[in-house]
Amino acid sequence: MLFTFKSDAAAEVLMLGDAAKKLIALIGKDADDAKGIVTVEQLPDAIARLRRAIEEDRARHAHPTEEQEAADREAGRTGMAAPVSLAQRAWPLLDMLEQSQRAGVPVVWGV
Repeated sequence: MLFTFKSDAAAEVLMLGDAAKKLIALIGKDADDAKGIVTVEQLPDAIARLRRAIEEDRARHAHPTEEQEAADREAGRTGMAAPVSLAQRAWPLLDMLEQSQRAGVPVVWGV
């Protein structure tokens, strides 16, 4: 499933289902709803939640153990095959949320 996030303050953000659902849950919304909105009043909390999740993810991956590094090499999860980080996935939505907050407009999806 493809999610399209929309705001009058930014270009549309397209995201595949699993990644979008994870981010929707992180900003405090029901990931199982096909349609949703982050109101202007909810934007500061959604931004803070997403930033906190990104920082926690970065901290978890900042200092991998030797065992984790060996497992990643063995599984071929290095270089170009490394998994996409939460920060990389979340940045377009975070940017949209911030632009929407500055413009005083909501962010919607599924409409």
